[in-house]
Amino acid sequence: MDRKKILSFIIILMFGLLVFGLANLNLWQGKKFRKLSDSNCIRLIAQSGCRGNILDRSGQIIADNRISYDLMVLPQSSDEMERIFSGVSRILKLAVKDLKVEFKKNFVSVSLPVVLARNIELSKVVLLGEYKAEEPSIIIQAQPLRHYPYGALASHVLGYVNEIDRWRLTKLEDYGYKTKDIVGFGGVEEKYDYYLRQEEGGVSVEVNHRGKFTRVLGFESPQNGKDVELTLDLNIQKIADENLSGRKGCIVVMDPRNGQILALANYPNFNPAVFVNKRPALISGLFNNPDSPLINRAISSSYPPASIFKLVLASAALELKKVNTLTSFLCPGWTMIGARKFSCWDVHGAQNIQQAIAHSCDVFFYKTGLLIGAQNIHDYAWKLGLGRNLGFDLPYETSGFIPSPLWRKINKFQNWFDGDTANLSIGQGDCLVTPLQVAAMMSVFANRGFLPVPYIIKAVGGVDLTAKKTKLIPLNFKKNTLDIVCQGLRAVVSDSQGTGNALASLTVTVAGKTGTAQVSRGTTHAWFAGFFPYDKPQYVICVFLENGGPGHAASIIAKQVIETMFTQGLI
Repeated sequence: MDRKKILSFIIILMFGLLVFGLANLNLWQGKKFRKLSDSNCIRLIAQSGCRGNILDRSGQIIADNRISYDLMVLPQSSDEMERIFSGVSRILKLAVKDLKVEFKKNFVSVSLPVVLARNIELSKVVLLGEYKAEEPSIIIQAQPLRHYPYGALASHVLGYVNEIDRWRLTKLEDYGYKTKDIVGFGGVEEKYDYYLRQEEGGVSVEVNHRGKFTRVLGFESPQNGKDVELTLDLNIQKIADENLSGRKGCIVVMDPRNGQILALANYPNFNPAVFVNKRPALISGLFNNPDSPLINRAISSSYPPASIFKLVLASAALELKKVNTLTSFLCPGWTMIGARKFSCWDVHGAQNIQQAIAHSCDVFFYKTGLLIGAQNIHDYAWKLGLGRNLGFDLPYETSGFIPSPLWRKINKFQNWFDGDTANLSIGQGDCLVTPLQVAAMMSVFANRGFLPVPYIIKAVGGVDLTAKKTKLIPLNFKKNTLDIVCQGLRAVVSDSQGTGNALASLTVTVAGKTGTAQVSRGTTHAWFAGFFPYDKPQYVICVFLENGGPGHAASIIAKQVIETMFTQGLI
């Protein structure tokens, strides 16, 4: 045979085999495969691990998980779904139309179970278990649900969890995030979501046309998220929350030796559970509340520091040798700067720098500010951590703002005048700081010369991060500068005329500074920032009360916090 005939024979043979195979599948075994196709289907049932726990510094749980039960259904024909909706409605006491809405909202694919109801009561789970015997296409799925055992305690530190939104999905889909994922919003839940989030596993099963399992095809075990341990002391956090309750503002308690945040309380606060339990009315109320309960006032809002800012002036004046302990200015209750009269809140008479800090004499600092100059004030404020982002490890930290003549010229096309320097010298005008920045600045005097970088994350997944996160920036202030300012801060409390004398009766020796910030409308803001015990400082505290009145009001809150800490043996 020539090669042409051989090639033709091979082609005819291959074509014959192909025809035979098609005939075999369609004619002789067609019924068998049609039956398999019609009666069997592969379904994927996701199984979720647990989100990582959030713990305080001693390992006490602040956020964990509890088991909840969801009702799911394998998609069926229209008639069968109507029957299922009717049966589930009867057991759960939910309207059929609501179940249909949930089915439509949660439907992803005909091969995936669809959630009809979440977080079902245990008594109804039992009834659904009985109903499943006659309706095998329903699935009762145990799911870990985020749990906050202390309610609103430290809510701004923790944040909350909710279904991923479009903006986050766009940013995070390359990291494995997908539609309907539960992710963190705000606080630790958001910043450390990548570590806290669990990895889903699941079961691949084969089901018949009734949705009944015929066999398991495969299983992948879910993975739990990593635990995150905070520097927070749960006991101090409770004290701060309880004493702030009902007063709009925040309290920061920090260890000045390393920058660890021991308490960070905000009020109004919120209960993160409302997002877990899908309470639309309560959620809407949080977002529409004019008091902004979701805002972390300690790091995300900035305010005029008022007399707290006088510590910047005192430090700069001593470092630049513009004043010393012998320098004295007379305070008759006012002073003239140009053609304008600048008032003091009281008549103090002759004041040196330590007396001026103790009595918060505006006239002394007006005159000191003019000696220093606006640019130097700006530079020393920046050096002390004001008006700039500190690199705190929670999201949405704001930088605040310290104005300068150059800023005024570039942004407002205006000249800077001595009156602007006077306003800046007492922490008013365009000057804005955060309570966290004030706590960090006060730490410089508590630890004698180092600006700590505040942080709140102690460990992730069992890996201790304190050595990496502890940063103390030397400011290279002269010892004499720090000693003089600290003596003035102690006199704020110990002097009978000191603005923080309310704390003098405490067993613990406290040094600090009050502030009363004027605002464009409404009552003044109240500040107190200090450290204790004075001889060997372990704690810095900053109390800020929004529209809370004079600084004295903040010092009373600080006193109550410190007194309770002492009573509970925390000092």
